[in-house]
Parts: sequence; structure tokens; C-alpha cells
Amino acid sequence: MKFRLTLLAAALASGAAHAQDTRSVSEPVVPPACAVLLPSADDTVGGRDDAARIQAAIDKCAPGRSVHLAPNNERHNFVSGPLTLKSGVTLVVDGGAILYASTNPALFDRGAGTCGTNDQKGRGCRPLIFVENARGSGVMGDGVIDGQGGHLIDGKTESWWQIARRAQKENSRQNVPRLIEVSKAQDFTLYRITLKNSPNFHVTIYNSDGFTAWGVKINTPHDARNTDGIDPISTRNVTITRSWISTGDDNVAIKANGSGPAENISVVHNHFYTGHGMSIGSETNGGVHRILVDDLSMDGTTSGLRIKSNDTRGGTVDSTVFRDVCLRGTTRPIDIFTHYEQATPGQLVPDYADVKFERVHSVTPGRILLQGYDDKHPLRASFRDVVFAQPVKPEMEFAQLDGAINAAGAQAVDCSQRFLPFPAEPVKNTRPQLTAEQAKAYDYREVMKWVGPFGAERVDPWDPLADPLAKGAKFTPDFIVDQHARADGKRSFTRVQDAVSAALAHAKQSKRIYIEVKPGSYHELVYVPPASAPITLFGEDPATTRIGANLDASVTGPEYAQRFGAQFAHSDAAIRAMYDSVKAKADAIGTFGTQVVWVKNDGFQARGITFENEFNRVANGQPVKPGVGHQALALRVDGADKAQFENVRLLGRQDTLYFNAIDDASTVRSFFNKSYIEGDVDFIFGDSIAYFNNCDIKQLGGRSASYVGAPNTSRFARYGMVFNGCRFTSDTKEGKFYLARQWFHNERCTPYGEMAIESYSCRIGDVDVFKAPNGTIRKFTLETVGKMVVMNSRIGSHIVRSNPWADWNSHGAISYRPAQYDSDDWWNNLTAVGWDPATVLGAGPRPSPAEIYLAEYNNSNE
Repeated sequence: MKFRLTLLAAALASGAAHAQDTRSVSEPVVPPACAVLLPSADDTVGGRDDAARIQAAIDKCAPGRSVHLAPNNERHNFVSGPLTLKSGVTLVVDGGAILYASTNPALFDRGAGTCGTNDQKGRGCRPLIFVENARGSGVMGDGVIDGQGGHLIDGKTESWWQIARRAQKENSRQNVPRLIEVSKAQDFTLYRITLKNSPNFHVTIYNSDGFTAWGVKINTPHDARNTDGIDPISTRNVTITRSWISTGDDNVAIKANGSGPAENISVVHNHFYTGHGMSIGSETNGGVHRILVDDLSMDGTTSGLRIKSNDTRGGTVDSTVFRDVCLRGTTRPIDIFTHYEQATPGQLVPDYADVKFERVHSVTPGRILLQGYDDKHPLRASFRDVVFAQPVKPEMEFAQLDGAINAAGAQAVDCSQRFLPFPAEPVKNTRPQLTAEQAKAYDYREVMKWVGPFGAERVDPWDPLADPLAKGAKFTPDFIVDQHARADGKRSFTRVQDAVSAALAHAKQSKRIYIEVKPGSYHELVYVPPASAPITLFGEDPATTRIGANLDASVTGPEYAQRFGAQFAHSDAAIRAMYDSVKAKADAIGTFGTQVVWVKNDGFQARGITFENEFNRVANGQPVKPGVGHQALALRVDGADKAQFENVRLLGRQDTLYFNAIDDASTVRSFFNKSYIEGDVDFIFGDSIAYFNNCDIKQLGGRSASYVGAPNTSRFARYGMVFNGCRFTSDTKEGKFYLARQWFHNERCTPYGEMAIESYSCRIGDVDVFKAPNGTIRKFTLETVGKMVVMNSRIGSHIVRSNPWADWNSHGAISYRPAQYDSDDWWNNLTAVGWDPATVLGAGPRPSPAEIYLAEYNNSNE
């Protein structure tokens, strides 16, 4: 091809000075939710279509609000055929969620049965998301929309990309879906969303006025044919900013067909990677005017700054500015061509005028192509501070240039910090592991030596495994309980509570008091109040020695008194006070009135006994079919320090074992060794230090989900729950089983996630309260983060492998809080909702290194 250069002596006119979006564009805001949808129970991707329920939510949504697709613990996936957005409605894919385009071509077919095939027409498929004649709608969120372009099409042996590549070889057209298609719309917005693997173009905008792409990530392999990133077509007032685009075709392609011009477009503050560059064309016959490309890095694109057309689809391209651009590894850093893919001659002549290159720096060599159409339609361009890595001779024809590349005195843009790696998709480590050094801090002697105020615990060494209780010592009882013997009311009793009451009369001597419980089934409540002497209850074998009762949270105070009042009639005053505190509840006694055994005694010990709450377990002496029930505690350790349990069995369903600190600001210690604990929901919970050594933890089926732990430890406390050398088992694999969820203590409203409540708000206040649509949450509640470590243990196959630590309730619930693995999560989650912990909560400096909340070490999986 013959090239000819014409130089202009005078500078070109500055008609491009006002090239940009005429709107005032600021960072978008996610609209409030009208609906929050969760993944279906079947989280697989193949063979599903969630389109009906997503579309139904969109159709019901009022303008100005949004439909959220949110993850739910280990479930992340939505699969859909075509969706249509209406005016004012935004589809939000929340962080951690993925919306997959179905690979079923029948769902996308436009009616001719050609979707998923090649022919001479193409465009036989509908897009995944379609917007037409709508104003103010959008697609947002920190999640992912995946077009599955590389996956096999249902019923075929090729993927979408493979049939597109075959169409290229056969000179035919592929019928494959696009990801997002916007037509005749106004003010459409893409915000922070990740788009990947589109079968065809990722985003096209036709004949629209007002389009914003802010913080968008587009990532598709370099060899995926026709996978343009963003293509504004015959559209005006466009801003593409702060985005990262890596594709198999044009990163951005501004086009104008016969339906009208493309004009007033800003492509600013972006990073491009693989792809065919920052393109204008190939359709320019509608006219392309007032384009600004500013602050762009291009790393590894084939073409860089590119204008392409031919005389079958050409038109005027003018008032275009390429400014402050860094290029690396680009084959043709500047690529302006008027005979692109020329087949037959036409009458639509490309005419490129007033094209400015300012502060452009290619740090690696490459070809430069500058081609006008003819003498009457030359390329008219100017160069200011355009610098290439080494001298390069442009390939030019019909070009009138002001300035030159590598001109004398040109100042190169500093590109040393401009080439950033493509942002990795965030991958949450849902099974964080301690290092060997970190694990040393969770040795029982280290954990058990701390007691006292949160964050200022004092050292009080305690080695419970050195205690005679753990060594199997034979004790001489001070009192004996035997339901099969005659009681003398002094040293021997038929009820455990009577023996405890008698023991309190001897507690002033401060010497440990031993109560032996003979084999039998003791149907009663046992309350152990504070005393100057610690008390030890011991039996021969938990299989034969049992204390149990049926008492749940729905029981009223009067019902409780009627059922259990007689056994407390002659109890010690301290025991009676505990009883009276439950009886005083006129309505339901609630969780903390249900305990079968209630311990407030410092240094309390128990060995060889079963504590059981029979609610939802036993009826008329027979096992009952499990089902949803109320809270029902078997054991409550209430502010008692150095409470020690050896070879005990704790049986319940929901809330079997509860231990709590002495107050809201100080912690106490409980130690469980060689013991067995079973339940279903949150059945080991509390806010103080509890160490479980060589224990068996069994999760019962019958509920849709089961959680071993529900810690609500303060973030200031040194330790929470620790399980060491334990075995986690279940009686079934039916349902979802988790190690823990962090108890969102006394929550009434949540700042986390989205609420489908109009005008919803949750703010810091003095109480936890919610009166729709507004609520307040205490600083204290936000700071009960929940801490639990599992180490050297065997994790049964029933536990969800990928996600053993669950959220507290589901995204969209008024009580939702995501699992927080460390203090960084706590800090980041609050910051994300606009609550800076340092200022809003007075949290002080961010902990560094991050403090551990949930973790594992050296566990084995069955």
C-alpha cells in the first residue's frame, strides 16, 4: 500500500476542547432494596433457570429501588435466561454472589430456533439482560455476572465461543447471546459489577442518552471472539470511568450507525488489558463527535488508540482527544485506518478530523498506522508530547499532522506507576487456619490462665487437667443423693437440689463440698447459687446417672411455678432467689429461664452425670420425632469462674449449653474434658471463655440447619470458645451443618446487607430497638463479635466443607450479620456501610495484625 504524508504548518483548530460527556457525573449510589433474593437450595449451575423469580421481583419493584441477588453461606449461584429491566429499577448482584447466564440456547432464542447455531444472519439470541425505553435503571454490585461463554452449550459439543470461532472460518455469523443490551434508554448505570465470559459483546448501548460505567470489571480470555467490553452505539452523554477491561475484542468501541451520532463521550481514568484497544468504529456513518479519552493505561492490547472504518460504513469522526495515555506491550499503539475489513466499495467515506494526541507514552515499541481516506478526506491530527520507547517511522497515507511523535523537546508521561495488575476477584477464605505459632496461644494452660475485664484480663494460672477431678480421684462425699434409698435430710437425700441446699449451710467453712449422686434418673431442676465454698457433684457414670426436666422458653412464669414450685419450697434463700427470678416472669420465661442445671458457684465441678433438657426430645418417657422447637437449656454456667466438667453428658436440642461472663465487661472460665454434648441449633453458646478438651460434639438432625456454636464474645476479650482434640459428629447428613455462627447479641436492626423495607434505617443508639422502618443498635451489640477456634479435631463429613462458619441469619433479614473471621472483617464491614469504627464507635486504631475471631488448626476431615 502506498502512503503519503501532508504536514500542516499551522496548528489545527481546537474544536475538541469541549469533547466529553455534558452531564455532571458523580459516583453512583446503590438504590434501596425492594427485594433480596437468595440462591436456591440447589446451588449447582447446570440445568437451572432462576429467571422467573428474578423477573417477578423486578416487575414488582417500584422505580428508584433495586432487586438484590445475595449469597447465603456456602450458596452463591443464580442461573438465568433472559431478564428485562424496567424504568428506575436496578439489578444488584451483591458481593459473593454470581449470576450465571444459562447455557440453554432455547431460553435465549428469538423465535427462529437459531440460537446456538451459525447462519448468514446472526443475532438469533436475546441478551441475558435487556433494557429498552427505560430511564434510570442499572446493574450494580460487587458480585459477578458470568456469561459462561466457554462452557458447552446444552445438547451440543461446542461452547458459545467455539461456534463463534467456527463462524469466522466458515464466513458465517454466530447466533449467541450478549450479556447486557441497552436500547433507547436514558441514564443507564453500571456500577462496580464484574462481567466475565460473555458469549458475545459484554455491554452494548444503542440510541440512548446518558450512560455511566463506574468501577466496572470486564474479564474474558483474549481469544474469545467478538467479546467487546463496552460499545456505545449512536449514543450520547457517556462516561466510562475507573474501570478495568480485559477482553477478546475491543475493550471499548464507540460506534455510530445510520440511526444517529455517537457524541459527548468520556472514557477517563481506566485500565485496559488484553483486547483490541480503545476503538472508534468500525461503524461511523452516523458521525462520532466530541470524544475524550483521558488517563488511560493499556497493557497488552493488540491495538491501542484506534479509529477504524471503511467506505461501506464510514462517516465523520471529529473533536476527539486522546490524552494522558500509557501503553505497554501494544502491537499498534496508534492505529487509524480507513479500509478496515474492506470487502466491496461503498459510498460512505470515513473522514477523520480534529483528532488530538496529547501526552501519550508507549514504553515499548510498536507500529503506528495513520491513514486518511483520500486527498479530499485526509486524516487531520495533532501530536503534543507523544513519546515512544524508540524512534519509530509511522506508516502514513493521506495524513495532515500538526506536531510529531518523539518530537524534539517532547515530555514523556511518567508511566512507572500506571500499569496495575487486573484486580483479582475477591476470594473469601472461609476456612482460615492458624499458624503453628498462633496455635500455641490456644493451649489450654494459656487460655485458662486469663480472667477479668475484657482487654485487661489478669493472669491467674489454672490447670484443670491437674485437678483430682480430671485424674479420676475417689472422693469422700459430704452428702449423698440416692433416689432409691431413704433420706435422712441431713447427709442423705433423694433429690439433688435438696443436697445442694444443705451444702450451702456448710459453705462458710470455704472447703470444697462433695455431693455424690447415685445412679438414677432425677427429674428435677438443680440451681447452684454463689457460695464461699465450691461444690462438686459427681456420679459413677453419666449413662446411669441423670438429672433432667422438660422446660422450654414458651412456658410462662405461673406455669413454671406450678410445675416446679414444690421442689424449691424449703430451699436455701439463695436458691429460692434464683427460682423467684424465673417465677416473676408473667409471660414466657424465655431462654434464660429454661436451664435444668443452673450454676453460679465459682469453682463448681461435675463429673460422671448427664444433664438433659427433655423438651422436644422425650414425651411420656418416649423419644419424640425431632422438629422445630423453642430454646431449652440443659446447663447454664452463669458468671461462675473455674467451672469444671469431667465426663459429663449435656443433652438438648436448641441451646443445650450456655455460659456467660460475670458482667458485660469481664470474663470467666469454664473447662469441659472428655465430655459429650449434643443438640441442633446454637447448642453451645455464650460470651465467656469455654475450653472443650477431648470432647464429643454431636449435631442432631431434624432442622433445616444446625450450628454447634453461637459465640457472642466481645471483640475486646482475649478468648472465646476453644475446641481441642474434639470429634464433631452427627446422627444424619440431611440438612446443613455448621461449626458456628456468631450470635448477633440482642440485635433489633442490622446495618449489614440490604433490607427490603421502604425508608429502612439502622443507626447507633442507646438501646437495641426496631420500629419499622427505623431502628437503633447499641455499640455494645456491634462489639459482641463471637470468637471460636477448633484445633486438632476431627470434623465429620456432615459439616459444610467450604463454609463451616455461617452467617447470622440470611442476607435481607432484620437480624443479618455476615460471618466475621477477624478484626479486619469487623472493621471492613462497618466501613462498607459508612460507619468508620474509629470515629462512630470510638474504636481506636485498627488492630494490626488482625485479631482472630474464627479459625482452625490441624484438623482432619472425615
